[in-house]
Amino acid sequence: MIAPRPFPGDGIDAVIFDMDGVATQTALVHAAAWKRMFDDALRERSVRDGVPFVPFDAEADYLPYIDGMPRYDGVRRFLASRGITLPDGDPTDPPTAETVCGLGNRKNGYFLDTVERDGVKPYPTTVALLRDLRGRGIATAIISASENATEILTSAGILDLFDVKVDGTDAKRLGFPGKPAPDIFLQAASRLGVPPGRAAVVEDALAGVEAGRAGGFALVVGVDRSGQAEALAARGADIVVADLGELLPSPETGAR
Repeated sequence: MIAPRPFPGDGIDAVIFDMDGVATQTALVHAAAWKRMFDDALRERSVRDGVPFVPFDAEADYLPYIDGMPRYDGVRRFLASRGITLPDGDPTDPPTAETVCGLGNRKNGYFLDTVERDGVKPYPTTVALLRDLRGRGIATAIISASENATEILTSAGILDLFDVKVDGTDAKRLGFPGKPAPDIFLQAASRLGVPPGRAAVVEDALAGVEAGRAGGFALVVGVDRSGQAEALAARGADIVVADLGELLPSPETGAR
């Protein structure tokens, strides 16, 4: 696909970015935390019930069942793919509890441990694109299913590059369903004061691209970080790029 030049094109006043995998290099950290948690839980189940241990696949399982989902929805979706049903429990469940919330909380602990130890890096080309957009008076927003978005964006040093942030804490408070429902994107556009028909969405998850299309946004950009360019296009991305640097001005001429 060929991106419009200049990005994001005429008639678009705002760009809404997903956080993990688009703005911050945290998708791999999430995937590793999910694998550690699920492998622990599946191994415990194998020993207790005498069933074969089939480990979590950080690619084959993460992308279709977890990527872009609220934490507890991701737990339910993956367990269902293995024919496993657990009680939901309560968000206050300890990480040792064998409930959907307990497992989700265990994963979150693993993730936060890594973030605290190693910090968070943004994608440099995303930062450059954000600065370019803001320099041209285009509003920017960030969305995330994570309830830790403020801490992650602060660690990455990019919180101040967004006019609006809508995260998992907001989604829980407002009762929003997870992607592919477009509610979180629509909320971001509403807070910016920009109708969806004059805003663009930038996403790396299939469910996120679907959400952007379902929300009636003027432009949906898919960022292919994991070799799923065709799938992103099939789900509704108008543009698919391997990196947002492809949407930046030419360093030689400033042309797009």
